[in-house]
Amino acid sequence: MAHPQNHLIESLPPSDRQRLLEHCEPVDLRLSEVVCEPGEATRHVHFPVDGFISLVTRIDDHPGLEVGMVGREGMLGAQLILGVDRTPLRALVQGPGASLRIGATAFRRELVRSGVLQRRLHRYLYVLMAQQAAAAACLRFHLIASRLARWLLMSQDRAHADHFHVTHEFLACMLGVRRVGITVAAGALQQRGLIRYHRGELEVLDRPGLEAAACGCYAADRQVYRDVMHGPEEPG
Repeated sequence: MAHPQNHLIESLPPSDRQRLLEHCEPVDLRLSEVVCEPGEATRHVHFPVDGFISLVTRIDDHPGLEVGMVGREGMLGAQLILGVDRTPLRALVQGPGASLRIGATAFRRELVRSGVLQRRLHRYLYVLMAQQAAAAACLRFHLIASRLARWLLMSQDRAHADHFHVTHEFLACMLGVRRVGITVAAGALQQRGLIRYHRGELEVLDRPGLEAAACGCYAADRQVYRDVMHGPEEPG
């Protein structure tokens, strides 16, 4: 198997990494594919390589709201670390690409065998909790344009490209706003020369400018990840 590019797997010691990879299979994540729905039994864990997934919560008859995003920095299926096999959120592929997939049973076995894997994933769980709490506050207190800039930066980080496909309808759903709000916010970013958007194709033109336009939640999320995932390990 080719050397993985998922950061969680790469952070493991060689022996733990190799043992985990022996149970992984490469799969393709297809755009708009629903990987799992809330309440379903967790059959697989995904470690994205160059695809990425939106974590969406649904309530009543609303189509959903994005509360998190998983790319090569993380994993899908973190609830298994807590001994829970039910999926809490809808997982929707936002960026197509490769992922490393492992069955839930094999993943549980590796958790028992590898103390390092347990500690790394406990840290990642903390990051997810912090980011989802920040997403809730961001939704309540920040303006659409700054939230849109944050979302585009998060997507660009995981797409590893300046250009990706996204529609106003999808953005409105993910940010929990009306489509007209996205149209106005995207138009403002485009007028400032930060992005170019036409018929669902979006290109980031000015990354530093987009970072300046984003709310502080973007920088805070990145700082939490750096502090927790790259901080000193506690004795196991």
